[in-house]
Formats: sequence, structure tokens, C-alpha cells
Amino acid sequence: MAGSAAAAGGGSRRGAPAVPDIYSSMEYGPVPEGTGAAQSADRPKVPRTRAATWSHRETLDFLALWGEEGIQTQLNRCHRNADVYQWISERMAEKGYFRDEDQCRTKGKDLKKSYKQAKLQDGIARQRCRFFHELDAILGSGGSGGGTGGGGGAAPWCQVVIKEESDPELDPELHEDEYAWTQVSVTDGSDGDPQGEPSSSAVAAAAAAASSSSSSQAGVGGLLHSEDPALHHHVAGGIVKEEKSPGREESGLRGGGGAYLYGQEDAHVETPGGADQPHLRRESRAHLEAPWRPGLNRRVFSRPRTLLSTREKLAQLRNRRKRPRDDKFDDLVRDIRAHFREREKLFQGLWEEEKAQREKDRRLWTAEMDWIRQMWAKSQKEREAAGDGKEAVAPRQVKEESWSRELCKDPEGGPRKDTSVQEPLLLKTWLESHGRSFGHFIGGEWLKPDGRETCTTKNPTTGEPLATTLQGSTEDVDAAVDAATEAFKTWSQLPGHVRARHLYNVARTIQKHQRLLGLLESLDSGKLIREARDADLPLVVRHFYHHAGWAQLMEVEMKGWKPLGVVAALIPRSFPLLTLTWKVCPALAMGNTIVLKPASSTRLTALLLAEICAQAGLPPGVLNVITGDQGLGEALAAHPGVDKVAFAGSAEVGRSLRRATAGTGKKLSLQLGGKSPFIVFDSADLDSAVDGLVDAVWQNWGQARSAGSQLLLQESIAKDFVQRLKRRMGQLRVGDSLDKAVDLGALVSEKQRHAIEGLVEEARAEGAEVFQAWASLPSSGLFYPPTLITGVYPTSRCVREEIFGPVLVSLTFRTAKEALALGNSTPYGLAASVWTETLPLALEVAHSLQVGTVWINGHNMLDAASAFGGYKESGYGRDGGKEGLFEYVRPNWQARPHPGAVDLDFKTFATSQGAEIPSVAADSRVPRSSASDLEGNIPNVDRSYKLYYGGAQKRPDSMSSRAVLDHAGKIAAYVADGGIKDIRNAVEAAHKAAPGWAKQTPHARAQILYYLAENLELRRAEVASRLEALAGAKKEAGLQEVDLCVQRLFYWAAYSDKYGGAVQETSLYGASLLFREPLGVIGIACPDEQPLLAFVSLLAPAVVRGNCVVMVPSERFPLLALDFYQVLDTSDVPGGVVNIISGNRDHLSRALAEHQDVQAVWYFGSKEGSALVEWASAGNLKRTWVNYGAEERCWADPREGAGEEFLYQATQCKSVWMPMGDIFAN
Repeated sequence: MAGSAAAAGGGSRRGAPAVPDIYSSMEYGPVPEGTGAAQSADRPKVPRTRAATWSHRETLDFLALWGEEGIQTQLNRCHRNADVYQWISERMAEKGYFRDEDQCRTKGKDLKKSYKQAKLQDGIARQRCRFFHELDAILGSGGSGGGTGGGGGAAPWCQVVIKEESDPELDPELHEDEYAWTQVSVTDGSDGDPQGEPSSSAVAAAAAAASSSSSSQAGVGGLLHSEDPALHHHVAGGIVKEEKSPGREESGLRGGGGAYLYGQEDAHVETPGGADQPHLRRESRAHLEAPWRPGLNRRVFSRPRTLLSTREKLAQLRNRRKRPRDDKFDDLVRDIRAHFREREKLFQGLWEEEKAQREKDRRLWTAEMDWIRQMWAKSQKEREAAGDGKEAVAPRQVKEESWSRELCKDPEGGPRKDTSVQEPLLLKTWLESHGRSFGHFIGGEWLKPDGRETCTTKNPTTGEPLATTLQGSTEDVDAAVDAATEAFKTWSQLPGHVRARHLYNVARTIQKHQRLLGLLESLDSGKLIREARDADLPLVVRHFYHHAGWAQLMEVEMKGWKPLGVVAALIPRSFPLLTLTWKVCPALAMGNTIVLKPASSTRLTALLLAEICAQAGLPPGVLNVITGDQGLGEALAAHPGVDKVAFAGSAEVGRSLRRATAGTGKKLSLQLGGKSPFIVFDSADLDSAVDGLVDAVWQNWGQARSAGSQLLLQESIAKDFVQRLKRRMGQLRVGDSLDKAVDLGALVSEKQRHAIEGLVEEARAEGAEVFQAWASLPSSGLFYPPTLITGVYPTSRCVREEIFGPVLVSLTFRTAKEALALGNSTPYGLAASVWTETLPLALEVAHSLQVGTVWINGHNMLDAASAFGGYKESGYGRDGGKEGLFEYVRPNWQARPHPGAVDLDFKTFATSQGAEIPSVAADSRVPRSSASDLEGNIPNVDRSYKLYYGGAQKRPDSMSSRAVLDHAGKIAAYVADGGIKDIRNAVEAAHKAAPGWAKQTPHARAQILYYLAENLELRRAEVASRLEALAGAKKEAGLQEVDLCVQRLFYWAAYSDKYGGAVQETSLYGASLLFREPLGVIGIACPDEQPLLAFVSLLAPAVVRGNCVVMVPSERFPLLALDFYQVLDTSDVPGGVVNIISGNRDHLSRALAEHQDVQAVWYFGSKEGSALVEWASAGNLKRTWVNYGAEERCWADPREGAGEEFLYQATQCKSVWMPMGDIFAN
């Protein structure tokens, strides 16, 4: 028997299974004698066992056996944990293995999680093993009972057995190649499937064999065994057979397989007899043949699994690995390995093809570069041969068609394949055609004056130079303004239809060169190519088409308005092409001419657009571009030939421009910075909000004025939202702007990066938590990681100041009111976004936010038909829609103001009240109020004219009065002399009344104006006589002025509910609403001409549109306004809506202009006072409306005293975007 067994085995033996080691590592109770498990004094200590796992190749074997796609699909389809187990049991039944399905209700959730870890992670052994360990516990580990005894019971399924693999953190020098694997089975010599119980002799022989090899087992930890010359062991009536695995050359797999190791109790042993051995744990046949039950193997442990040591857990894991009773698994593994060999060959072939393709692309690139050099040399020779001097200074026409034909040819003459290399070639060809050196574009020609310094424009991503441009001087500014002034004479006189044709042609030409513009915009500013191509350029074209329509309709829709003249446009470095278009299109449509000065670091797109406009046939001088530093922009804004300055940039530069242009008569519009709140309520779709936030903050690398850089989260969702956001930030890709797969590009300058780093480090020093996604950041270039700052205070600099970079600051709120308070707490008010699925909440929050644009469940949605601009310190004026046209026109009756040079010391002018009180003793100056009109020389009761604010009469803080003279020079009365403290009290009262007054319905406000007209009508004769006494007007003229005041009140009452807004027709699938909202508190200084009519004409439009006013009446004739508060008291006007402060006009106007809580100042007085108001308003960048000392306005004329200009000055526009898409895709 022994000889036959030895003859049939063949090969070498690695040793008997480690029964003693397994028994020693598991608490089975007392170890019976004769099993080899007895501990001896001289037995060496077993080394610590590392984590058991499956090798990567065995993992692939299992996935190939069952099909990776099938497993993944089924696990995704199973909604319940039991469904996963049911599916596995069915698959096993198809292979001939059967299992009790009661186990299908236990660990489905863990199985799914383990599968994902095993499939997606390539970590240490414990992570990769878990999934297969769970499958083994279900499908193949319970057949033998408690880990001892024979092989009765249900047939276990085929099992890939564990191997010992090192943990790289514990033993990095241990390699998988040091191990081999063996397959162990016990047969009776016939290789058949054994039946029945193991006999006592067989068990004894197996135990003896295990005991004889204990020393060799101990040397290697009891798990791996050294070679032994014996291949077969005879037991009583049976054979223990070990088969050595095929070598690596035979298997063809790298690291093939793990070490197949089995304990003594795992071998299937057959004996002729059925004698039981008392020293082995035995169970009845009925129990062994019973179906597998969950936890059956665990019942041998005397302690819970959570209390077991690592050694005991590993021993338990080894005990649960079983050898199949048949050879089906061996056949499957051979087929799988053959399949993998074929796949490796296939991959090798694909790699060779890839290498060949790369080499082909390299040769193609070399050929293309050679072709470019040849073309450039050819063009240079042709230019030298032509010798035309005018050709050098004439505008080079962009020849897109010829470029496209030549660039789309292969060097061999065939059609060229569409590769990403072609796009830079188009740009390089244009740059090389100009010699990579550009001058100014003035009067339709390129000018390069001598003696000018140059500036190199670089690619922000790589730092490579693109071209050089000139640093302009004041002479260049004079030349550009002169060319624009000359062109304005003819351009403004063209019919609207002709200007519409020109703008239409420009739009069509831009579409022809859209690809070139997108490339240049990307390389010039660092903007991503896909953003420039898919967002900016289509919007640029849309603006030219849209304003071509306004040029056509100007005579109808803008009747009563005319162009300003020469417009100076100062463009920032962010969104240079799009911002340029916002300024150029409405100006040209209304008949103005342009002098454009781009940012110092982004000049090339403006020069290319000027060349495209010249190609489209735009008359010379209509669009001029000069390049230079910030000083050149200030010289352009201060030039006396400029009628309008349109600026976009930082708030600091905006303040400087406001002070520089004060009193010059130039119209000014400012589009400044922002700290846009991004408000997320608990009713929002969080995944959509995270994606929207990524677009809102990190579009253009955070260098956008409308970036949603202030995140406001409701506390209930804050933690979950931040976790999702951090995951999404880790997936952002940073790199070259020309890479279409990149999410973020480079900053514009090194200075900007240092400023961002300073703010972030300051927040970190204050205790804030800073999270930065450094993983995908390139090692070189002007890059900064996406940053999230949490745990900050609302007063921190990073919360209140604009960072202008890829930095997001997060705050939390509990209620909607708290969210509004946080959103309105910053001095900026450019834009905001609200995320919630509750529409009433979204609309109410949008209405209450003090910003110019609100997006609901979206961000950065723009269109040419929608007005875009800011509130508060984000500037004033609008770009887009009809609202943007008013910035480039003035009323037809109004001439261009030329106040001349104003030599004032603004810091000292009008700082005191400066009232000269006439002598009371002079007989000619006795007030008329003291004269007696009653019989018996009874004097009249003296009347005190006080201040009026907060709905009550107040004495002035200075406790002084000023005399009011009539037309004859006699004192008519004494009025309160108001000061700065009185202005502050009036503004405070106005702010208290403003929220309630703005929320009044338009009908209620109209009724109050009707009451004013009614009560004024009752005092018609009294007011007319006062006009006759003070101003010397005739009685009929006085009565006529009172009637005009009543008519003016009726006129503005009618407008109370007819100027509230409109629906803007944009390209959005949804609604874009335009709300005309009140400014807030307006300070109004009234003129001396027609004192009552001017007072009413200025008061009524401001109040009817929901503003509260602080009125400074006529300085010469204040009594008419002070008498008017009696009309206010009897007309149900809420206290604080109208406040009247008499005194020195310039002194009080200065206090209003310098007040930080006044949103606008209207001044009608001297040119010095007008200049002072504009200069002082730069503090909080409030809107101003002044007359520059001109007295040409006729208040009785409806066009001049009640035109659309008043409504425009009394309101500010807010655009609210509401996308749709539940039924149809947006």
C-alpha cells in the first residue's frame, strides 16, 4: 500500500499540515494526547503571523471565473442584502454546488462594501482580503462542522486558499516570490471522491505524520514547510497526497497563486474501518450532514471574536479555508490563466501600436513646424519684394479662409487630421504676421511712435512670452481722443439702421475668427480654452447681435435721448474680451465712439478685436485701442475731450476715478468688485449645489467679480455639504489652459498669488480651518490650490474683503433672516445665488438681498438682454439690456456740460455752516411776521420755522437760525440753521422708515401722493401768495406754479405701479426677471429756481419709487418747503419718509455725500458744490446726479422736469434668474 502510494505520487513534499500550530493558536479546549499539539519545553516560539490575504492574481482568477461585469451589475441591481446572497447561491447551484439559502439573510451589506474595496483599492492585505473572506464564509467554509473531524455534510464549493503575504508597513523586505503553493487532498489511492467516516488508523497515521514534521514547521512559523523527500503518506487504508503546483513558466502568470495550505483537520481522510479515536473531536453523521448554519465554525471559540488576538483571528481564518473535493476548480484556473496570457499578448500589441502612433504624431509635428518656418520666410520675402511702405502701417486683415485652407493640408498635400496641435498654429501665424510686436490701433491704423517703451505679454500658465506691446504716453492719448472726436461727427449722425448694419457685420466677422479669439483669450489671460470657447465667445457674439437691434430701434425705444460723445473704456484683466464687449456694444449702438485701454497684462484680445472690426468695415476712429500702464488709464479718464468713462475693476481704482473726474462733467459708470454670497438652504439639492459652487467659485480660477466666494450654509446640512465639497475639490484638475480636460488654470500675476497667500495665512492665524487641494497642483506656474476656509468670524478680513482668487469662505446660519443678515453685511453687492427647491423662499430671499443679480439654483448665467451691475460699493450703472443703454446717452435738450476747471480744496470747502446772520437792529430788516394786522396794535404770534425729520418738528442742534430775505432784500423770516448732526438724525430717521415704506404696495404709495396733491390744492391761494411775497412772482405765475405742483404729484402717482420691472427675453430656458428697486435713502439739494415746483418735482419720483429722502430746500427760499411739512402731516405720510433740513446747501450736501448710509445724492446748485458732491461720494461710491452749476433746466417743461431721467435716477435694477428643466431639459 505504501509502495503503490509512493509510485503514484511523484515529486517532493513540503511537509505535513500544521495541526499543532493551529491548535495552539485557537481555543479548542484541552488538546487530546497523540495529536501533536502538546506543548514541550524545548519547542521554539512561533513567529508572529502577518495578515492573510489573497494575491492579486487570485483576485483576478475569481473575477474572471464569475465575470467582473456580472458581479458588479448584480450587486448594483440587488436592493436588499439577502438578494446578493440569493444570487450567489443560484450561481453556485448552476456549477453543481448546493448551499443552504438560510444564510442569504446575514451579511449582504458587508459583502457589497467588501467587493468595492477589493475591486477599487490596492492597499494592504487586510483590505484586499475581506470580500473573498466573506464569500468563503458563505459558500465554502461550513461543510466540515466546527473545524475538526471529517468531510461529511454538504459539499463545499471550490476554494482558492490563502497565502501568507507581508504587510509593507511591517516588513517591506518580504516579497511574494519567496512563497510557493501546494494543493493537499487525501484519497484512498484511486483519486476518487472519498465517502464515509475516517477510520481511527487513518487519523492516527495523519496525526503521526503531523507530529514527525513539527520541528520543520516551527522553523517557518508553522505555515510554510520545507521540502521533504516523501511525496505520499500512508494512513490506515488511505493516502495523504500532496501535489506540487505548476511552476511560473508553466502558469505564465506573474506571482502566480498563493500558498495553498491546509490544516490536518482539513484533509479528507478515508479508512476501511469506522473506529473512532478518543483523542479527536467527533460528531455524529447526522450532524455532519446537516446543512451549513451561520456561525457554526465560531462555536468552538470560548470568547467573542472581538476579544480574540490577531494570532487567534488569523488561525481561525486559516481553519475556514477548505480544499474542494473535486477537480473542477483546477480546470477553471487553467482556463483562466490561458485567458490572461492571451490578454497580456493583446495589451502588448496595443502598446506597440500606441508607440507607433506617438512616433507618427512627433513626425507630423516636426513637419508642421518646418512648414510654418517656410511660410514665414516666404511671407517675409514677398513683403520685402513689395516694398510698399503703406502696407507696413495699414491694418493687417485677418484672412481666415486662406489660413484655414493652408492649415488643413497635410505636408504631403492631403487633408490634415484634426489634432489639438492645429489650434496654437493658428494663433502663432497671426502673432508672427505682426512680428510679435504690436503698437496702438488709432484711426483704423497701427501706430508705433518712436521712443516708446515696450511691455512683454506672457502666457500666465507657462511664463513664455507671446508678444510685445507699447507703453503709451499722453501724446498717444491725445491722438486717440482726437481720432474718436473726429469720427463722432459722422458716426453719431448715421441713421440707426446703418449703425445696426455695422454691428451686424462685426458680429459675423467675429464668428469667422471665433477660434482665433478663443485661443488668444486663453493664452493672454490664462482662461481655460473651453470656457473661452463655450461661454465667452458665444456671449460676445450675442452682445453684438443684440445691440445691433438696439441701434435699429433707437429712434423708437430711446426717443428723447442722444449720444454722449467720446467714451473712454478701461478694461480689467479678468474676462478682458467679454468686459470689453459690454462697454463697446452699447456705446457704438447709441452713436458714441470709443477709446479703449485694456489691462496691462491682457492686451492682445483688444488689439485683435480692433483689427477684426476694421476688417468688418467699421469706420476709422470709431474704435481705438491704446496700450499702457495704469497711469495711461488715468490720463485717458482725465482728458477734457472724453465725455464718458466706463470702468471695470477694483473698488480702490474706482474711488480714484471718482475723485479724478469730480466736477469735470464726465459721466461715470463703475463695475467693481464683489463678495457674492452663495446661500444653500436645507431644502436644496446638495449635489447640484456642490457642482454649482465649483463653477461659481473656481470659474476662471476665482478671478471673477461675480465669484460666489462667500458660502452660507444652513447648520443642518453644513457638515454633509462640506464633506461633499471637499471630495469634489479633490477631483479638480489643474493645468494648462489649452487642455480641454483641465478644470482650473493659472493666475494672472505673481503679485496676485502673494496677495491670496497673505489673506489665507491671516485667516489660519486667526484660528480658521483651511482645507487646500494640493494633489493636482502642477509643480511650476502661477497656480494656487483650491482653498476652503471654515470656522471664521463674520468680521474677518477674508469674509469682508474680495480675495479675487480660488479661495472660498464658509459661514453657517440657522434661519433665513440670519442668512439675509450675513449676505447683506458686506459692503459689496454685485451678485448672489440662492439654492433651494422651495420657490417662495427663493423669491423672497432674492428680493431681500442687496445685490444687482440673483441666480436661483444656478450661478454666472449672463445674457446680452439682461442687465448686470452692482449695488453699494460694487459700483453703479448696468451692462446689458435696455438699462445698459442709459449709461451712454443724455436727454436731447441737455447740452454737454463744460464746467471748466474747478480750483477747490475739497478737504476744506463747505466744512462750516458759513451763515451770515444780518443785524436784527436794522429797521429795513425787520421781519414781516412782527407787523400787526389786527386792530388795536395787537402783534401777530411769532412763528418758528424748525427742522422736520422723523415725522416731527425739531430744533437744530446748533440752536441757531438764519435769516431768509424776500425779493426786495428784507428779512421775511428766520429758519433753523441745520448742521451735520441734524443730517445724521434725519438719515437715521429715514433708515428706520425705509424698510416699511419700500414694502408698501405701489397703490398705497400712489394714494399718499394723491393726498398730497389734494391737500396742496386746498392751500393753493396761500402758497401762491407766499411765492409772490418771497420770489416777487406775479399772482398768476404763483397760481400756475402751484397747479403744476399738483399736476406733477398726479403724474408721479400714476407711475407708482408702472415702472416696477419686466421679463427679460434671454437665451435661458426659464425666467429672467428685472426688478426696479428703490435706492434706499436719497439726499436731495434743491435749486433756487422755481423753488416749490423744483422741490415737488424732485421729491415725488424719489418717494413714489419707495425711497426715503432727506431734502435740503432752496437756500434762498426755504419757507415754501418748510410750509410743505404741514401738508405732509395731513396726508398720512409715514414719519421719516420725507425729512427737511434747512441751512447752507453746500455744507449740508457735503454731510450727505460723506455719510456712509446715504445711497445717492442729487445736487442742483453751483459747479463748486457739484464737484464737491462727486468728490465726497467716493467714500462709499454712492450714485450722484448733479447739474454742474448749469441753470438751463426748465422745471415747468415736462421733458426737463418730469422725464424718464428721474425714474432712472430713482431706481436701481436687479436681475433674478430662475431656470427651469423638470419637464424639458434646460
